[in-house]
Amino acid sequence: MDMKIFARRRANLMSHMNGGVAILPTAPVHVRNRDVHFPFRADSDFYYLTHFSEPEACAVLVPGRPHGEYILFCRERNPEKETWEGRRAGLEGAREMYGADDAFPIDDIDEILPGLLENREKVFYSMGRYADFDARLMTWVNEVRSKARHGVHAPGEFVALDHILHEMRLFKDAEEIRLMKRAAKISAQAHRRAMQLCRPGMMEYEIEAELLYEFKKGGSASPAYPSIVGGGANGCILHYTENNTELKSGDMLLIDAAAEFDGYAADITRSFPVNGRFSGEQRAIYELVLAAQRAAIEQVKPGNHWNDPHESAVRVLTQGLRDLGLLNGDVDAHIESGDYKRFYMHRTGHWLGLDVHDVGDYKLDDTWRLLEPGMTLTVEPGLYIGDGADIPAGFRHIGVRIEDDVLVTRDGNDVLSREAPKAIDEIEALMKR
Repeated sequence: MDMKIFARRRANLMSHMNGGVAILPTAPVHVRNRDVHFPFRADSDFYYLTHFSEPEACAVLVPGRPHGEYILFCRERNPEKETWEGRRAGLEGAREMYGADDAFPIDDIDEILPGLLENREKVFYSMGRYADFDARLMTWVNEVRSKARHGVHAPGEFVALDHILHEMRLFKDAEEIRLMKRAAKISAQAHRRAMQLCRPGMMEYEIEAELLYEFKKGGSASPAYPSIVGGGANGCILHYTENNTELKSGDMLLIDAAAEFDGYAADITRSFPVNGRFSGEQRAIYELVLAAQRAAIEQVKPGNHWNDPHESAVRVLTQGLRDLGLLNGDVDAHIESGDYKRFYMHRTGHWLGLDVHDVGDYKLDDTWRLLEPGMTLTVEPGLYIGDGADIPAGFRHIGVRIEDDVLVTRDGNDVLSREAPKAIDEIEALMKR
């Protein structure tokens, strides 16, 4: 990875700071149970600016500091601990490998950081994310305030770092797009594998295991989120993650699963029949959702606003539900009243990047923001047909969601996850083989 990319990002952020100091701690380590910890994953804002993946670290940006503007607090090298826990970059590595102008032991942060706050006008920081670090920061600020009689002044203003940094993260650079394409490619191959291996009698967790295998095989360190593998009625539970039910012939299987690659998430959903052949009702629901997704993707282009894809999907779905007899009456009236939400109760997408539900404002001044090149989002309409008495038997317990990752380009869009099959003929042919 070219560290110049991260240097440019830090320089961009500092150009907006106007005499302040930015403080970005990485995520804390969390205990899973007793002396076992959850796998560590760096804070996304911290990683975006540093590419440093070790725990117990904090980045400080001090524009104009004579000895260097980028300071990284991290763990020192320790041969004994590294034998048990793995290699560390150490202070030298922080400078040579990660481009820090200066590096200090994380254990010394209480002694060093207050001095970096002295005579600074503002602190740029994301308050409320890590309560323990919030308290430490206030201790440091109060320590500087106590030196007022010595002519030292403390920062007088706290500025939310999120506003500036998250607007930067919303627009993906070429390297980020490359990583997102890799995450999508790995994930698409996993969905293909699931289709090829799925058969009645398997357990949902067996399909999940095949997905995880393909993620790791493709070079992903972990899934981007807990995998959803829901057969039959379970596919109508939006965030179903138990994945412990037997797959039955005649049911649909909904899989919402994707890999993370070098911090960047894919987010793909595919739905297909467990036995490899769509019934008439399954085909009707699937084709309706696919038509809604295609209509929504057509709206992903510069100059359209964020809600255009959702509005297009809602109209196609509502019209289709009426045509199938699942809704009765005027389409516009159903849209206005929200009657369609009985079968489609979520939005059509979200920003995508270092976080699955990535950062960035959806509205500016209470108005849906316009789509611009470099933005990446998901497009994921769905229909979830329950078992109400008024639902024809053939439609009951059909859950279908089709989700792709889409990049806004200068002249339209680029579907990053296109390698995951979604045409009915392609799915049936793949499952037959």
